[in-house]
Amino acid sequence: MTRDPATLDVTIVDGYVDEPAHFGVPPYISTYPRYTAGALVDAGVPAERITYHTIDGLRDDKRRWADVADADLLIYVGGMTVPGKYVGGTPAEPDEVRRLTWEADGTTLLGGPIRFGVGEENKGAEETERDDLDYDFVAKGDVEAAAHDLVREGLEGFSDRMRDNEEISRWARAGAFVVEQHPNHPDYLIAEMETSRGCAYRCSFCTEPLYGDPAFRTAESVVDEVDALSDHGVRDFRLGRQADILAFGGDGEAPNPDALRDLYGGIREVAPDLRTLHLDNMNPVTITDYPERSREGIRIIAEHNTPGDTAAFGLESADPVVQEENNLLVTAEECLEAVRIVNEEAGWRPGGDRDSAPNFGSDASRRLPKLLPGINLVHGLDGERSETFEHNKQFLRDVLEEGLMVRRINIRQVMAFEGTEMSETGAEIARDHKQQFKQYKREVREEIDNAMLQRVAPPGTVLPDVHLEYHQDGKTFGRQLGTYALLVAVPGERELGRTVDVAVTDHGYRSVTGVPYPLDLNAASMDELTAVPGIGRSTAGDVVVNRPYDAVDAVDADADLRSFATVDGETPEAGD
Repeated sequence: MTRDPATLDVTIVDGYVDEPAHFGVPPYISTYPRYTAGALVDAGVPAERITYHTIDGLRDDKRRWADVADADLLIYVGGMTVPGKYVGGTPAEPDEVRRLTWEADGTTLLGGPIRFGVGEENKGAEETERDDLDYDFVAKGDVEAAAHDLVREGLEGFSDRMRDNEEISRWARAGAFVVEQHPNHPDYLIAEMETSRGCAYRCSFCTEPLYGDPAFRTAESVVDEVDALSDHGVRDFRLGRQADILAFGGDGEAPNPDALRDLYGGIREVAPDLRTLHLDNMNPVTITDYPERSREGIRIIAEHNTPGDTAAFGLESADPVVQEENNLLVTAEECLEAVRIVNEEAGWRPGGDRDSAPNFGSDASRRLPKLLPGINLVHGLDGERSETFEHNKQFLRDVLEEGLMVRRINIRQVMAFEGTEMSETGAEIARDHKQQFKQYKREVREEIDNAMLQRVAPPGTVLPDVHLEYHQDGKTFGRQLGTYALLVAVPGERELGRTVDVAVTDHGYRSVTGVPYPLDLNAASMDELTAVPGIGRSTAGDVVVNRPYDAVDAVDADADLRSFATVDGETPEAGD
């Protein structure tokens, strides 16, 4: 590592990240590999000597391991600090991370949220511990800063420092090129964008405060990064790397609508052809503490974003005992008020009536709402008791019974990390309550999720550009690009990797069934026809026998076919 940086060959391996405020499992690409590549370029390594691989890419093609073995510097980035289930990729397990350094002949550097700790598996109810996993260097600060200093100053330059926003302004643009080496590029890749990191609050279980108080980038810096990524073919973006989007450009607590206008308006200006502009975290305490400024900020977001956006709310628990013992920020009633406000300001659908938001039902426009809350609930926290599960269910019932909408309900068990207050308790409470947790989770899915999903995406809702990902049970499953995108099942085994517009026909607990939109009655299969509400196998058989049709109205059926079907290019009634 004392060589001229211009002569170094560097390989970056992305094992994926999942943090409270950061997605990196495909189709997402996190900031870590992009910023690390930019830091290397800033330190003098030519971009053409930097190779980027995902862990799935290495699994799929053994020849790529040569880039690991032959690199002068191998950098691994990854780490899961929240558990999840993933469709687009499989995060690296600890044994795979170790294998990378065993295979590498050069210097090895480990970094990302993996520095907070490693469990035996990437799942909830896990206790973690710090582990260097046999790497030469472990970045206990920022991996991008460690890579920069290690290359620029040699072994003597390595430290555990944190980078600053001025460096990120340079590195974000300089490292944008690595997106072109991602296996999903360019069609099925959404870039996670950082607006800030750190948090002004200190919830007991969360790793985000370990980054310190909020450090906001400027709107100009974020917009410049979007511009650079757009130049490299990215058209889908998620402002996910922050604890609270409403606090952007402010003091970490109060909303700054003008800063949001500069951010969102600037992104739209430099990327006019973007397909996705979504966000992640929005702190409900900000909405309840600053309701009018929050309303203005939410309106600005909903004017510029794309449909189906989700603002994740960290309620964590509706139990006042758990709230008190874990420094949680909002009561159930305060969170309910925040849900109301987002519904009122952003729960409208493109082409529909904004003043009547939240709008759903037969008269609603046929697109997903612009922006809805998502509810996060964490179990295994200090103070959890049997009553906790009832408090949470009652909160969710209140949301449903009041006629409000939430896009999704995320229920998980805590992971305990060193440096958080939960490290003292560990996963003991989560393990003790595991059986009750399973039953409660099933009840929420059955009693709340299905009814809420029917409200958010009623039959006939059109989901454009669903990417087809895998086959199962004679169906093809896919998702749109976006934050917490709906899983969609389409009848038949279709060619994977394609996109198709889908009209929703039925609902599961966390997924929907649909048919290609518009459905050509003169070519539709029996499975597609029977998926349309109101058409059974007998009617579908009659439709097939009596083909061809000159118009949808020529079909004798009780179903609302005009919401789903066409013949020979006839324009459907609505939602096109």
